Amino acid sequence: MSSRDIELYHRIQQKDKQALEEIYTKYEKLLYSFAFKMCGDKELAEEMIQDVFMKLWTDKATYDESKGKFSSWLLTVARYTGIDLIRKRKNNHVTLEEEQDSLHEETPSSEDIVVWKEQRALVQKAVRSLSREQIQMVDLFYFKGHTQKEIADQCDLPLGTVKGRIRLALKHLKKELENIKRKGGVQDV
Repeated sequence: MSSRDIELYHRIQQKDKQALEEIYTKYEKLLYSFAFKMCGDKELAEEMIQDVFMKLWTDKATYDESKGKFSSWLLTVARYTGIDLIRKRKNNHVTLEEEQDSLHEETPSSEDIVVWKEQRALVQKAVRSLSREQIQMVDLFYFKGHTQKEIADQCDLPLGTVKGRIRLALKHLKKELENIKRKGGVQDV
């Protein structure tokens, strides 16, 4: 975890514009790459980045050091921001594979590249263990931003079935990730 990022984050909370500029300079390319892969639209990607940094500046997104790296948190904020914007525009272009590919395209440091590739490999291995139906639910809900009701309508399934598949997929992913980490990572991928 970068202590410099944490220091800059705390300075941003105190409305230090220079700290915001430094964080922006460090993460702008990563976030743009992620946003563009997610939405496939240059203007929407730029809007996503702007919204992420506005949330950071206005304290609408709060980072907790105990829950992980700053860069991972920032990507999570970008992801949720993107889902919100995509839902507003009803323009859902991203697939599970595109989402996974976008997470490592450009990174600000070698450390981030190694950590991100490791996490990506873990998640990909865990996702491969899901059933086809569960992968579809995860893709539609988490990567394309559909509501559970929209998924039920689109897949012609009862809402309870969609909720159950998403819940079971997440439970299975959590268990699979724990097993992979306990066994020592992704050497056998």
